[in-house]
Amino acid sequence: MQPLRGILFKILSVCMFMGMASLIKAASIEVPPGQAVFFRSFFALPIIFGWLAMRGDLRNGWKTQKPMGHVWRGLVGTCAMGLGFTGLGLLPLPEVTAIGYAAPLLVVIFAAMFLNEEVRAFRLSAVAMGMIGVLIVLSPRLSVGTGLNVSETLGAVVVLMGAVMAALAQVFVRKMVATETTAAIVFWFTITSTVMSLFTLPWGWVLPSWTMAGLLIMAGLLGGLGQIFLTSSYRYADASLVAPFDYTSMILALTIGYFIFDEAPSATMLFGAGIVIAAGVLIIWRERRLGLQRAEQRKATGNIGA
Repeated sequence: MQPLRGILFKILSVCMFMGMASLIKAASIEVPPGQAVFFRSFFALPIIFGWLAMRGDLRNGWKTQKPMGHVWRGLVGTCAMGLGFTGLGLLPLPEVTAIGYAAPLLVVIFAAMFLNEEVRAFRLSAVAMGMIGVLIVLSPRLSVGTGLNVSETLGAVVVLMGAVMAALAQVFVRKMVATETTAAIVFWFTITSTVMSLFTLPWGWVLPSWTMAGLLIMAGLLGGLGQIFLTSSYRYADASLVAPFDYTSMILALTIGYFIFDEAPSATMLFGAGIVIAAGVLIIWRERRLGLQRAEQRKATGNIGA
């Protein structure tokens, strides 16, 4: 393990994904979300093929034991991506980022429901706390008293639905890792999301300007790099160690939103986001503590057996 390298790769992945989201947001004034999903997925493929070649996995890395698992994960993950991209065109970048933090909270609930993972009172309390934070972020968009903006209300609902889909996709991945390699999961998701995005053609794809096409191609390249840095971070450090660095995305979102898109965050959004981040960190801390305890128990059992 090389924890510092793992943390560095995690932060780089967050930077890549935030850069990708910013480019998609900039292109959303001209290009529909389904078309953006295609560019994001298709132009990530050269990066992924290069990564597989560097790993020596180009011949075997894409092989799978359960192809239908990749289809279902691809369907859910592509829906999550499309909903998120739709939200980027309707809401400020920091707000989309804050609502997206609901996904790891929902993973805890879905893992208990579908994977029979044990979830105790501490984590349930943290999830409840985080969802209250999400509701605080959403409240200005859903409150009739403040005068509803239809597009922003739609954006809030769409991004939350995207977080639900993203959480389900993560649960699929948790189940798939028992039989599938990381390389296969990354490769087949990119392939399935590319193909599935083509089904949105009847909903009005456009011929983008050279500028917009350039933004979308760059988004695809950054998305591919982000996926590789994310995967690599888990090779060098424990997931519980690098996971909190996901929340550096809020700093980037606030900075990019303010200086690039002229989006000033509201006090309500910042307050709600702070609660969500605190809840996420509590869950990560608890997972790390439980992991250390299980390791100590295994060590003690091994010593007794010796």
